[in-house]
Amino acid sequence: MMTFEIIPSIWLINGKCVRLQRGDFSTEEVISNNPLEIAQQFESIGIQRLHLVDLDGARRGEPKNYHILEAIAGYTDLKVDYTGGITTDGDVIKSFEFGAKTVTISSAAANYPERFSQFLLSYGREKINLAADTNPADYKIKIRGWLKKTSIDLFDHIEFFHDRGLKYVKCSDISRDGVMEGPNIELYRQIMEKFPSIHLAGSGGVRGIDDFRKMKEAGLKAAVFGRAFYEGRISLKDLEEFLAEA
Repeated sequence: MMTFEIIPSIWLINGKCVRLQRGDFSTEEVISNNPLEIAQQFESIGIQRLHLVDLDGARRGEPKNYHILEAIAGYTDLKVDYTGGITTDGDVIKSFEFGAKTVTISSAAANYPERFSQFLLSYGREKINLAADTNPADYKIKIRGWLKKTSIDLFDHIEFFHDRGLKYVKCSDISRDGVMEGPNIELYRQIMEKFPSIHLAGSGGVRGIDDFRKMKEAGLKAAVFGRAFYEGRISLKDLEEFLAEA
């Protein structure tokens, strides 16, 4: 039986849990001053993994919210996937020291592909994930919390690292992130067709539990969600029921 994981995301600015639309920092809205409490709510219904996004880190090019990572890793049993500005070997080591189970890297993979390949070798493919975020208008990779567009083609980018042992990819259609238009299943199908052995997590656009079902049916391994929960379109009870049926 194929397992399918639902992974909530907590986005951090200044140690607070926020939400944004399409990665636009001017739309920042504080949801909670206590990210740990939110993480504990997810854990209480049987969620096992959390995507922790350090937006300060993404903007500055080095992680800034290690203290929140440490608190969540210390006070829950969630497997925390940490992301946001992880660039150097030191950043990776520190993330693991503060309790991350895995790290997801976007900008450094685009800017320093050989270094990212080295991370895969040094730490193993189970611990290093690639975030490949794009707008299907041009299929170019977007980095730095989507503030910056590159000239790198999405499929070339995944292929380069796939050839070097990459297993886990999280892909966001950034045109859909935080705007409730549904996940881009077509984009995910294209990726899975080209790279059948990749474990693909889809992110962006989730409106409700039904979108999880569609993503699962399409063959994705995981769905990352945030806004739909914070806006009350998905409740903890909904998540609990989905986990029970899955």
